[in-house]
Amino acid sequence: MPDNHAPTRTTNRPLPANRLMLLLAIGLAIHFAFGWLLTLSVDEAHYAYYAARLDWSYFDHPPLVGWAQWPLVAIGAPDGLIRLVPQLLWLLACLQAYQLTQHLCAIRATAGDRDIDPDTAGLWAVGLILLAPVMHVLAVGLLPDTLLMVITMGLMRSCIQLCDPSHAKHTGPWLWLGVLLGLAGLAKYTAVFPALALTILLAMQHGPHLLKRPGPWLAMLIGAVMVSPVFYWNAVHDWISFLYQINHGAGGSWKLRRFLAFFAVQLVSYGPLLVLGTIWALMSIKKHPSRLQFGLLLFFLIPFVITAYLSGGGGSLPHWTAPAWLAVTPFAAIAITSHWHGSAQRLIRTLVWVQGVICVSAFVILFSAGLPGVSQSDSLGKKNPIADLWGWDEAGKLAQSLSEKLRVDTLTVRNWTLASRLAWYARPMPVVVIDKRIDQFDLWFGTMQPGRDALFVNWSQMPFALPVQDDQFRSCIEVGRLDIRRLGRVISDFSFFHCQDWQGKAAEASK
Repeated sequence: MPDNHAPTRTTNRPLPANRLMLLLAIGLAIHFAFGWLLTLSVDEAHYAYYAARLDWSYFDHPPLVGWAQWPLVAIGAPDGLIRLVPQLLWLLACLQAYQLTQHLCAIRATAGDRDIDPDTAGLWAVGLILLAPVMHVLAVGLLPDTLLMVITMGLMRSCIQLCDPSHAKHTGPWLWLGVLLGLAGLAKYTAVFPALALTILLAMQHGPHLLKRPGPWLAMLIGAVMVSPVFYWNAVHDWISFLYQINHGAGGSWKLRRFLAFFAVQLVSYGPLLVLGTIWALMSIKKHPSRLQFGLLLFFLIPFVITAYLSGGGGSLPHWTAPAWLAVTPFAAIAITSHWHGSAQRLIRTLVWVQGVICVSAFVILFSAGLPGVSQSDSLGKKNPIADLWGWDEAGKLAQSLSEKLRVDTLTVRNWTLASRLAWYARPMPVVVIDKRIDQFDLWFGTMQPGRDALFVNWSQMPFALPVQDDQFRSCIEVGRLDIRRLGRVISDFSFFHCQDWQGKAAEASK
């Protein structure tokens, strides 16, 4: 039914659907272009290789990030085509943010607050996503967080439905909730955060009587069955993944400067406008308490607060909070919409321009592989992080060619971040990481065996000493070099060494 209290639209304004399509088209065009332009990043290549080596789970993450790419990897699709997966997920995230914002506006309208135009607020939600730099990273590269973002929004919408007693008595919504919980558990271990948020919200809405119904138990059963492959794999591998995640998340000793740096990084990664909108939203909920809205805000508060605390130990990366920021985006969009017609309009406009300039500058730097005109020989070029996204496909092909010429069947590097790209672009050649830690590459390719020869690959942006010691190779001779050029300048280079006669001691230490 039409809402008689809905704001009247003027005929000279573009329809909300047209403006929504324009925003989505801008984002998709940017992501599509960079998806075909750049080689896979460290994590992207690692998770794409999951799809090339399908398993029930993996050392550092559950399997969904690999399973989702498997159909395209199985047919040998190029990188640009594989990257359509995160682009589609980004589109779904935007549409869900738009719809959830409209739904929250309807909830507020039922409580008597009809001042917010749901279409305008929905457009602000999509705009906030477009203005957040990290969201573009997750839209081009498929990470577990990309999956969890979409699933989190689905869980929030499912919770809103199940908070209605007329829907909670039916089995269908609970079955769908169970599927979402299972997908979340298969996406990332931090899925426990949105699961905790929805448990608290449903308990607040229905109380202990909820457990007398079959629906919640069916949801838990479905979720547990779907996640069982992760537990099976870990049981077979001595719970190695769980132990790694506990140690990885905790980091080292807690330091206040790391904790404060976390907030600075978040501010840049997601934009001051989203942060400001979130603060306004929290203040609004505090003034006009709503049990349902507070419960939904837990999807942001629980993961964000926990991640912020863990950052003090060094165990935090900017994209870990992406699902939490996406969950709060509808609230921030509504708050920004409500402040747009007041004295804050100038501030909002300024922040939009600032974030827009930041995003455009980042796109220019990506396209030019670093600061335009700065080469590897310059001091800034030697620390160019964008060089990481160029040249690995060429290096992989040359590594295969040199290995065939030298009759060497193994590639080797000193760090897993180098191994992920080589394994992907030189597949199916094995890549052995010669360090003393256990990682996924040890499970895939094992360790270097005594007397074995290998092609050692070194990269200028992350160089290591040659592995020539009593407990490593007997000798290493350079057999090739590859300069990576972009827009007429060298941004990095690869060196290839024929290393002979592994001595075997370091291999034993890494078991």
